[in-house]
Amino acid sequence: MEVIKTEIPDLVIIKSKVFEDARGYFTEAYNEQTFKDNGINIKFCQDNRSKSSYGVIRGLHYQLNPASQSKLVSVIVGTVYDVAVDLRKGSPTFGKWVGVELSDENHLQFLIPQGFAHGFSVLSETAIFSYKCDNFYTPALDRGILHTDPALNIDWKIPADKAVISDKDTKHPLLADAETNFTYSK
Repeated sequence: MEVIKTEIPDLVIIKSKVFEDARGYFTEAYNEQTFKDNGINIKFCQDNRSKSSYGVIRGLHYQLNPASQSKLVSVIVGTVYDVAVDLRKGSPTFGKWVGVELSDENHLQFLIPQGFAHGFSVLSETAIFSYKCDNFYTPALDRGILHTDPALNIDWKIPADKAVISDKDTKHPLLADAETNFTYSK
């Protein structure tokens, strides 16, 4: 397993070993000990999957403390553009974001710690998206940021006329107006 740092040090890309042959491939997507050996000490408790069509943009989502979630995300089928935004007050990268293409071909995973908003856009005809969380979904603490916030200026890699967004996601506030309770500590 290779841990690849991004422009925001707490966001990392995980590149697992993939063994391919004429039958297909095998990869170990998660091994608690291997993650610990690489300095990742997150205890996951919930796995989620979603299936979406081309142009779907989901996000930007997060949960407030005490139910904030770290996420280990990957794609089982298709390709997505995955984005994480730093919401930790006092962070030198507050309001900055990192985007990474995840696919069933590159087998990359994106580790997003607590204190970040998360979203993705579907670049393939369909995508099956998988993520592990370290806290359970808590509807009362569910929050979001508008994916088109001009302060973030995220290029979702989907033409505006092809974007498919839930009614809920079109009503999220801008980052400047979003409710957050995360604090940066190093």
